[in-house]
Amino acid sequence: MLFKDLNLIEPILKSLNTEGYTTPTPIQEKAIPIALAGKDLLGCAQTGTGKTAAFSIPILQHLYQEKQDGRKYNGIRALILTPTRELAIQIDESIGAYGRYLNLKHLVIFGGVSQHAQTNALRNGVDILIATPGRLLDLMQQGYISLSNIGIFVLDEADRMLDMGFIHDVKKVIAKLPTKRQTLFFSATMPNEIASLADRILNQPVRVEVTPVSSTAQTIKQSMYFVDKNDKKDLLVHLLKDSLIERALVFARTKHGSDKVVKDLQKFGISAEAIHGNKSQNARQRALSNFKGGQTRVLVATDIAARGIDVDNLTHVINYELPNVPETYVHRIGRTGRAGASGTAFSFCDHEEKEYLRDIQKLIGVTIPVVNDHPHVMGNSSMNIRRTLPQSSVQRPHSQGTRRTFASSERRTTSPKITLRRAN
Repeated sequence: MLFKDLNLIEPILKSLNTEGYTTPTPIQEKAIPIALAGKDLLGCAQTGTGKTAAFSIPILQHLYQEKQDGRKYNGIRALILTPTRELAIQIDESIGAYGRYLNLKHLVIFGGVSQHAQTNALRNGVDILIATPGRLLDLMQQGYISLSNIGIFVLDEADRMLDMGFIHDVKKVIAKLPTKRQTLFFSATMPNEIASLADRILNQPVRVEVTPVSSTAQTIKQSMYFVDKNDKKDLLVHLLKDSLIERALVFARTKHGSDKVVKDLQKFGISAEAIHGNKSQNARQRALSNFKGGQTRVLVATDIAARGIDVDNLTHVINYELPNVPETYVHRIGRTGRAGASGTAFSFCDHEEKEYLRDIQKLIGVTIPVVNDHPHVMGNSSMNIRRTLPQSSVQRPHSQGTRRTFASSERRTTSPKITLRRAN
């Protein structure tokens, strides 16, 4: 199927052609027709599947047709609620690209920066608002934002909202929305509280699910390194001696841990920056831009900050510390091997993380191949981990040609400047 087969209007097809995309990803192919039909949608898809386009394109088409039909509404018509600043900016830029030939105004708002530019833009009128929960509620309480005319509501990354403690803020926002609206609900996982929230806010939704969270992309080559905790920094430096690793996204569990990894790498002359919630907005955007632009070789991130990271042709992800939630492992390594491209995921496992590894292998149904040929191997007694599956069941990644799909159009270099832009 091609985008031209999805009943899209010519200005949007023109923008897709400008971007160089003709083939939708599975989530786009399934979700766009449902959203265009005005139905509520429950989308389950892991990161990197092209969710942003799946809800942005129908929003743009609906609002453009409203104006073409002469229907006039005062105030914001579409609200996209997302958990992180980085993801909010990314969505805003994507909407700008998809709607470049439409006469629609979009604005992104988030905390950590002055609200002055945001409130000025709101006074000039906005069709599509992309927001994080905290700043949205703040501006609502100050009287700058009314949700009374919202016709389409998107809740993106619902599970991450729960992880970050935003779920109560989300419920406050939902309480202010009109009862009569279209709701598009996206979540990579479906814990009980998120499933309950979906049941309450969706009206006879159509469920769309692609690539279950328990699976990892076949194009990602996974490797496990058993190493003592104190030797992890030396193993990381050893791996980064490989010049084929042009850029690597490294995951740590904590903000402090991320900063420590950066300092360790810099001592060895390896360019590295950290991105996490304690960094200022400008610092986070600068670090991300430097990484995307190639000025920084290693970006060290926490899971919360990383959900908004989307980098073209990222070949390596390194789990410096294993996550204590097995689904998070899938999300982490999913930053590489996107849109059919190949990727590599290295993971370090120390004594205390053996239980995490068992849970991860149980979830993905794969025994991750162990690399013993490195200078910092943990003692044999420490490597006595019971295999979740027999070695014969290991799924070997296979080579696939890189199929250029629309998912990669959602990866752009972001800018910290907050502006209101007209898609034209």
